[in-house]
Amino acid sequence: MLDSLILNKKSIESIYNTIYEYHEKYLKQYGVKLPKLYDSKGKFTKDALVLVYLAYDYPKTRKVTKEELTRFVRSYYPDTNDVQQARHLGAQSGWWIVTGGRDNIVLNIKRGSYQLYTLEQPYPGFKKGHRVSETDDWEEIKEKYNFRCATCG
Repeated sequence: MLDSLILNKKSIESIYNTIYEYHEKYLKQYGVKLPKLYDSKGKFTKDALVLVYLAYDYPKTRKVTKEELTRFVRSYYPDTNDVQQARHLGAQSGWWIVTGGRDNIVLNIKRGSYQLYTLEQPYPGFKKGHRVSETDDWEEIKEKYNFRCATCG
């Protein structure tokens, strides 16, 4: 296993274009949210960097540790403390990213690691528009999420 990948701008854009094509063909219809590649200042977004890193060499994806992802994101955002994007991209945005220690129904990976499973199906249990925008009634919110964590289930 590689310790970490070094991806230049052209590689990142190429991998993102692959992700974009799969998203358009398979995932958009399910409400899976595609992160923007660039922010308003022309910098890569953290979400896009993490998704690109996980999608490297798709469909032959690999297990990636949280530390490895953090090192990669820090190459663009040096002040990044701890990368949480992989977990959020899966549970909140619909990308099927397997998280070690949680719902390992398709891959067996260790806690603190991630692996992109597929770009052709959304994360199991992801529901389009499942986010609650009104937060006035805490009991109603808990009931809507079946009294489970809205992030990780």
